[in-house]
Amino acid sequence: MIEALLLVLGLALVAICGVFVAAEFALVTADRPSVQRAADRGERGARGVLAALRGLSTQLSGAQLGITVTNLAIGFLTEPAIAELLRGPLTSLGASDGLAGALSVVVAMVLATAVTMVFGELVPKNLALAHPLGTAKAVQGPQRMFTRATGLLIRFLNATANAVLRRLGISPQEELASARSAQELFSLVGRSAEHGTLSQETATLVQRSLLFGDRTAEDVMTPRMRMRTVHADEPISEVITLTRRTGHSRFPVLGADSDDVVGVIHIKNAVGVPEDDREDTPVRDVMVAPVTVPSTLLLEPLLETLRAGGLQMAIVVDEFGGTDGLVTAEDLIEEIVGDVVDEHDRVSPRALRRHDGSWLLSGLLRPEEASNVTGIAIPTDDTYQTLGGLVARALGRIPRAGDAAAVEGVRYTVERMDGRRVDRIRLEPVAPRGVTMADDPAATHRPTGTRDRDRSGGHRERSTGPRERGGGSGSRTHGDGSRQPAAGGAPEALGRAAQR
Repeated sequence: MIEALLLVLGLALVAICGVFVAAEFALVTADRPSVQRAADRGERGARGVLAALRGLSTQLSGAQLGITVTNLAIGFLTEPAIAELLRGPLTSLGASDGLAGALSVVVAMVLATAVTMVFGELVPKNLALAHPLGTAKAVQGPQRMFTRATGLLIRFLNATANAVLRRLGISPQEELASARSAQELFSLVGRSAEHGTLSQETATLVQRSLLFGDRTAEDVMTPRMRMRTVHADEPISEVITLTRRTGHSRFPVLGADSDDVVGVIHIKNAVGVPEDDREDTPVRDVMVAPVTVPSTLLLEPLLETLRAGGLQMAIVVDEFGGTDGLVTAEDLIEEIVGDVVDEHDRVSPRALRRHDGSWLLSGLLRPEEASNVTGIAIPTDDTYQTLGGLVARALGRIPRAGDAAAVEGVRYTVERMDGRRVDRIRLEPVAPRGVTMADDPAATHRPTGTRDRDRSGGHRERSTGPRERGGGSGSRTHGDGSRQPAAGGAPEALGRAAQR
């Protein structure tokens, strides 16, 4: 009879242990904003959960104390009772008293542990993980009552543990950190998209926004060598001619050389000059002063600078005062929302997938952008910013058409040069590593992926995904490319500048 009562008491202790386990996992797992919304709606138990979260460390200490006490009590009460119930049957089977006593204790320990683990810990734990808010609301009452009742002991134990942490140089926290870094948010959004709780379009927009703050003017500018410009002493008619040819509406105005940007002219200023005077009126008479920004300026303050001044274009300068390129407001916006195509944009294939599995890409693509397009791991380094720069570094000189370099298992073959700049590169995975020289036979290829617009009369093309650096002043090759891996369809960050 006494053994039966002890077993009933043991089962009750298993249930109490389950309450503490459920409270521990539910409080850790519960989403703070969801709890706050439930409390605002007046849901029963939600305010208690919110109060428990404000003192989470203390509540968890209380739950752990409850789990420890109940487990000890279960072992103390149930194992002897089970052993006593088993001793008789084992003896009747012919076991000696010593053997029967030892076997009954072992079996009792196994049974008590199994029941406690399954019904006192695993079941409530999985329940709390599956329904954290509902579980927290159900168990917060007894959990908080026990914590208050054992408050002195819990505070003593907490103080002892905190003293040990401080000696180790760790600052104890009462609440879980609710703030998340940009990288954590990026991964969270990607996982949400993977599991279908967030649409892919929304995830891409959020991830692009998170990447936006890490980029600089240098990352999105149109390089100087590809800017379309006019000279200050040229006639206004030249601006109109250049607009007709390129489709751009703004142009940097040069003085003595390409480093000397003395102004910016808009097509509206040019057409405002009477037609009869356009051949005799120099550009400098109608241009406006340029706005210059350092190449290291982050995009957020750069966007604010353009917005505050009602500007559409800024000239990017390096640390020595030389002109690096130009950047427009549209470039910055497209870093977040993606490419914006209007009725004047012409599309043409950019990234090409050959029948042999190799890729034909622009030499102006950043390595991480090319990785997003091809799925091939391409090394990055501070000493270069483009695929062309990677090949030049591997060769140790300015590349020539037909040169090839094998770097970290990928072969880069220069298909075409534009002066001293690598224009087209063929990528293909290979086994050997190193730098080799080879002729590149022509191969048939087919376009894949998206197409990009060309506002400069065929001068600009889009790669599948990332945008390459380039196009003259305002000639932009677009796409998406990301600086970090994007889980769950992470966005490809937007690329280079355009001029309107």
